[in-house]
Amino acid sequence: MGAGALGCLYGYFLSKRYDVVFVARGKQFEALKRGLKVTGLIQDFVKVNVVDKPCDADVTFVTVKSYDTENVARTLANVDCGVVVSLQNGIGNEEILMKYLEKVLGGVTTYASNLVDYGWIEFAGVGETFIGEMSGEISEDVVNVVEILRSCGINATAVDDIVRMKWIKTVINSAVNPITAILRVRNGVIVDIKELWNLALSVLREGEDVLRAMGFDVKLEDVLRDVLVKTAKNKSSMLQDVERGKRTEIDFINGAIIRKAEKLGIDVPYNKALYSLVKGVEYGLVEGHSSFRSTNIRA
Repeated sequence: MGAGALGCLYGYFLSKRYDVVFVARGKQFEALKRGLKVTGLIQDFVKVNVVDKPCDADVTFVTVKSYDTENVARTLANVDCGVVVSLQNGIGNEEILMKYLEKVLGGVTTYASNLVDYGWIEFAGVGETFIGEMSGEISEDVVNVVEILRSCGINATAVDDIVRMKWIKTVINSAVNPITAILRVRNGVIVDIKELWNLALSVLREGEDVLRAMGFDVKLEDVLRDVLVKTAKNKSSMLQDVERGKRTEIDFINGAIIRKAEKLGIDVPYNKALYSLVKGVEYGLVEGHSSFRSTNIRA
């Protein structure tokens, strides 16, 4: 559900062994009816089964943007969607899905995929996928989903701390995504430029303070550097959104950290600054200013 960059990548792998239905809309739906082109680490073109509305399934992977989760959850409630696995960015998606659906698992992935054009993705980096119950249980559903992913060549692990892992990924994303989106640069630039690295570290430190106050003992500087080095040529999802003139997920990343920090009485000025700047970028996109537009996606 949500055949964008990440959804198409997972759908591509899963379709090697299973009957997979891609759910897309608009120009992406029309392009996928012709087929899916994969470049980057893999060169391939495959025909896919694509629809514009969800259908019955044993497992439904949700990869839509976080701001679309509520609408998607309502739609999925009208079909037998089986076990629902969120592989989305940010905080709060699983909780939204659980309001409408019975079986919801949390997921974290570090696989990298870029949407080059409608119907065309760039497989930019092999990563890891972690699946778990929000309650911390290693359930039969978790084990089954992990086995499905592994059988298709996807690195997958069942975990009992998916909530912690989702918060850690969100903190990492908070130090990467907005900087790349504002400056229109790929991930690796952050480690190449001293000033940007120091800025990212300042954002990261605020996130670490929030996580420690939540009871998570974390030290993430090495994790951040490793992510940036391994995904140096990747465009963050937020940068891809900006280039396509779309709304970003800033409310579910830095916004989530800001909201949690306020509840815990922690000051996070760097997160607030980046949040405000990305909101400014979004305003420029909505207003249609040409200086904010990109021609990376061809109609």
